[in-house]
Amino acid sequence: MAYMDTYRVWQQRQLEDPDLVLEMEQIQGNEKEIKERFIKDLEFGTAGLRGILGVGTNRMNIYTVRLATQGMADYINASHKGASVAIGYDSRIKSQLFAEETACVFAANGVRVYLFSELMPTPVLSYAVRELHCDAGIVITASHNPAQYNGYKAYGPDGCQLNPEAAAKVLEYAGKTDIFDGVKRIPLQEGLSSGHISYISQELVDAFLDRVYSLRINPSLPASQPLKVVYTPLNGSGNRCVRSILSRMGVDVTVVPEQEHPDGNFPTCTYPNPEEKATLQLGIALCQQLGGDLVLATDPDCDRVGIAVNHHGQFVLPTGNEVGVLMLEYIASCRKAQSTLPQNPVAVKSIVSTPLADAVAAYHGVEMINVLTGFKYIGEQVSLLAEKGQPDRFLLGFEESYGYMTGDHVRDKDAVNGSMIICEMAQYYKNQGKTLIDVLDDIFARHGVYSAKVKGYTFEGTDGMEKMAKIMASLRQNPPVSFAGYNVTGYADYKTGFRTANGQQEPLNLPAANILEYNLEQNLKIVIRPSGTEPKIKVYLTIVCPTKEQVEPLALQLLQAVEQYMA
Repeated sequence: MAYMDTYRVWQQRQLEDPDLVLEMEQIQGNEKEIKERFIKDLEFGTAGLRGILGVGTNRMNIYTVRLATQGMADYINASHKGASVAIGYDSRIKSQLFAEETACVFAANGVRVYLFSELMPTPVLSYAVRELHCDAGIVITASHNPAQYNGYKAYGPDGCQLNPEAAAKVLEYAGKTDIFDGVKRIPLQEGLSSGHISYISQELVDAFLDRVYSLRINPSLPASQPLKVVYTPLNGSGNRCVRSILSRMGVDVTVVPEQEHPDGNFPTCTYPNPEEKATLQLGIALCQQLGGDLVLATDPDCDRVGIAVNHHGQFVLPTGNEVGVLMLEYIASCRKAQSTLPQNPVAVKSIVSTPLADAVAAYHGVEMINVLTGFKYIGEQVSLLAEKGQPDRFLLGFEESYGYMTGDHVRDKDAVNGSMIICEMAQYYKNQGKTLIDVLDDIFARHGVYSAKVKGYTFEGTDGMEKMAKIMASLRQNPPVSFAGYNVTGYADYKTGFRTANGQQEPLNLPAANILEYNLEQNLKIVIRPSGTEPKIKVYLTIVCPTKEQVEPLALQLLQAVEQYMA
């Protein structure tokens, strides 16, 4: 009953946020609801914090945000003198408040704060960290989670999200701190007037946009028929930056009016995720009405982008894997034709992303580097190339979850950059009378039909976290030998760091991660991992078939076989 003791401590405090006071009154006497909020601390991991808004140690509120920031400040000050930090936020409920509270705690700890004065895409924050030579960065966002969530992403001086070792140190510092009495804080106005906090200039945002714009593959692309795009920022932070880039490109852009302005309630979609077809429905309807070529949607913090393509009258939604493959084909083939492809070019993707990208890379003479899930690992590869003085070798980094980056201007996925490249290649192929789906079919004709399917199994609440842990432990204790009649020919456990095939073990040479991978007959693959940002176990299928018609039945068979382990 330790959580009841924590609850009573909160009861005795005069809480500063009226919403928290009201919630404390509403849960009084309801042990189940009290337990959900106070059973544990909202854990600071490699993705920072992410959780439901509300009162308690297991919720996102001003107190958990302040505690995480105190941990970050102690971590930074332990190794940097005269440290500085950049802070951004998106359109979510309380995002601006949490960003300002974060600034107030850093300033009280002697950390110089650069704060955006308005909501801003996450990649601009990554850019600002490096441009302002900061020792850390924070962005307040829960990415594509439902409206009741918010989060706190932490970045290192390289503009990448914190690595596991750094996150563990922050968690250690926060764990030694009392959530109420151990946190230093000054009022925002005091920080601004003293110069400990200052707002980031518009010039930096303009410089970011200029840098993105310089990454075009075909800068003088002719457009006898300009691309017609319907764009939705999904009531998030992408509206201004994405529209600015597309306007400079000469793209004909219409914005979905119901989803144009910032609104953390996301009134038109319960799940503001550009992967979901339902999320794009308003954009598709408007694009049909206007006879447009493409629907473009960025998530609330504008680090991921999804599309729907008008393919000869039918709207088709290519997956994140397929868009990544299209980008790689476009960039490599065009730069070959221009004789601008660097020596020993490199692309980077996550291990759960499609192996079709490996085939396309090999076809064009591009080295494909596979890394763990999490864009920080892609950013690390870009930093390694920069340290060698070879940043120009980098062509593209992508993840199947709709994250893309084609330059070294940031160390995180960038939907402003991604939107530009998507529209540029759509215009390029439109000039040839092709849609992006036509081009994808050309790639399939060359390499075979690759399909990647992702399904998430949700386990809500504290009981859900325990259930997820038991499922992963059970899979390790009793490894499946087949799925849907297809024998397992190879097995990799990224936690132990070894791959087993034909009775032989070989090291994976990657950091430890809670990921299981099964290679099956006929080039099939299943990857199972708990999400780092949602209460889900995610299952990734890779299917290779001679024809598209064979994909769905096979995917259904494999998912049914996997589901017995998710019960």
